[in-house]
Amino acid sequence: MQQGYAAVLCVLAVLGLEAAAPGECELTRLLQDKLQYEMRLQYMKHYFPIDYTVQVQYEEVLRPSNITRLRNGTVSEAALRYLWFHVSSQAVLRIREVLPEKHPSWKYTQELCQLFDALGEEYSKYRQTDVETVVADLVKLIHSAGAESRSKAVRPKALLDNCLKVMRMLYGVPC
Repeated sequence: MQQGYAAVLCVLAVLGLEAAAPGECELTRLLQDKLQYEMRLQYMKHYFPIDYTVQVQYEEVLRPSNITRLRNGTVSEAALRYLWFHVSSQAVLRIREVLPEKHPSWKYTQELCQLFDALGEEYSKYRQTDVETVVADLVKLIHSAGAESRSKAVRPKALLDNCLKVMRMLYGVPC
C-alpha cells in the first residue's frame, strides 16, 4: 500500500502537480457537499434581501481566472490551495459578520466555518515563508485590517460560487 501511494506521489511530482493530503481531500469533499447549488441558492440568495451585497477587500474575490493567471506565473498548486483556503475562509467570515444569530443562514455559515477551521488545521503546517512571495503577500493583505480602502460590494452567493469553482479547479485532479 505504501509503495503504491509513493508511486502516485512520484508520478504527480513528475507531472509538476503537488498532491493534496488525504485530510484535505476529505474536507474539500464535505465542503463541496455543503456548497451544493441548491444550498447556496437558498441560504445565500433567497434568505437575503434582493441585490444584497457584502463589503469585502478586492483581494478576497478569488475567481478561476485569477488561479489561471497565477498558474501561468508558475505558482505551485500547494501555494494556490493555501491562497484559496485563506480567501474562502475570509469570505465565509465576512458573510457571517453581517448575519444576526437568528438568521436562517446562521447555522449554514457556522457549519462552513467549522469545515474551514478543520481545513485550517491541515494548513497549519504551512508557513508563509514556504509559499511563493506573490501568495504570501496576498495572504498578508487579506488579513490586514488597513486594506478597507480597496473594498468591493459582492453578493454572498457570488462569494461562495467562486469558492466552489476555484476549489474544483484546485482539488479536482489531486483528489
